[in-house]
Amino acid sequence: MDSPRGRIFLMKEVLEGHLQPQEAAPFVDRCLGCLGCVTACPSGVAYGELLTPYREYASAKVRRPWPDRLLRWLAMETLPHPARLRAALGLARLVRPAAPYLPARLRAMVSLVPDRLSRPRRPASTVAAAGTRRARVAVLVGCVQRVLHPEIHEATVRVLARNGVEVVVPDQQGCCGALALHVGEGARARGLARRNLLAFPEDVDAIITDAAGCGSAMKEYGLLFAGQPEEEQARKLAARVRDVSEFLNGLGIEPPPPLPAPARAVYQDACHLLHAQGVRDAPRRLLGAVGNLEVVEPAEAELCCGSAGTYSLEHPDVAAELGRRKVRRLLDTDPDVVVTGNVGCLVQIRAHLRAAGRPVPVLHTVQVLDLAYRGQGLPRPA
Repeated sequence: MDSPRGRIFLMKEVLEGHLQPQEAAPFVDRCLGCLGCVTACPSGVAYGELLTPYREYASAKVRRPWPDRLLRWLAMETLPHPARLRAALGLARLVRPAAPYLPARLRAMVSLVPDRLSRPRRPASTVAAAGTRRARVAVLVGCVQRVLHPEIHEATVRVLARNGVEVVVPDQQGCCGALALHVGEGARARGLARRNLLAFPEDVDAIITDAAGCGSAMKEYGLLFAGQPEEEQARKLAARVRDVSEFLNGLGIEPPPPLPAPARAVYQDACHLLHAQGVRDAPRRLLGAVGNLEVVEPAEAELCCGSAGTYSLEHPDVAAELGRRKVRRLLDTDPDVVVTGNVGCLVQIRAHLRAAGRPVPVLHTVQVLDLAYRGQGLPRPA
């Protein structure tokens, strides 16, 4: 039953009353939610539109072991809240020397903690377009990324402005709700999403995300609010959401200057960009516009890296095996840099590169563009 078809059968059996949710839970829980099956399915079955509502339905009916409940509670009370997350990461760094002696789940959490954290930075509320304004957009800052890698957002704003885009950063925005969706907490996800429904203005050409998981979740707001009073508003907002690579590719970018020295980049597809949003060519075209940068493809490019929201915390052994396998495929290309479009992938891949003794830099697509525009070379291995 550990296959998309098997899980659909189990969900059907539960909903028709032939099977208890508790019996189906182990199989559904082991699903990464990567949606690779959607890309591969010749019949076009919208597996994600089945999985997300089912997980919400089952979450209230499945009694999980107390360690699972505690882990989910900690994740939901920490990850969507930047101040709490920053404090938790500070504590995790203190216990990192003891990581080999910790239980598997705690060890997995500690392994993802960065060596250092940037100081909190408040993003500007409006950034003017350089030259003639071609578009006006609002940007999601997010929660996890703004703590772990705020430089991605800063690069996004600079690249958009460089290409004639006025950028608005709504003050009242918050977490997109993706992490709550991953664990079936639909009510919590809607509570977080309502804040964004109110925060994002209507007088913009697009709502830009630079984290694939966030973009995927926001594009599902119509499904999340199905049957709710906010459904129409949610569908309208979802229709305007664009990944930054998707938007820039459609807009057309100013050709970046070539990098100071030749470099090879291997592009890693984030599942929630490739499979969930169907965005494949855009980031490759943007990277291909950078002179002196050779873009190569890894074997098993469609394979999930194992991050998958909170999956790497709940199923650390499976996630670690996927991470090691992904890193082997990436290193086979002998890259100078790994490029991806999601902070979860970036953190997971960086951790496994470090564990393999090959600390190749890992960057977001927009960071590569930003470095090229500013005449800077790619970072060297740490």
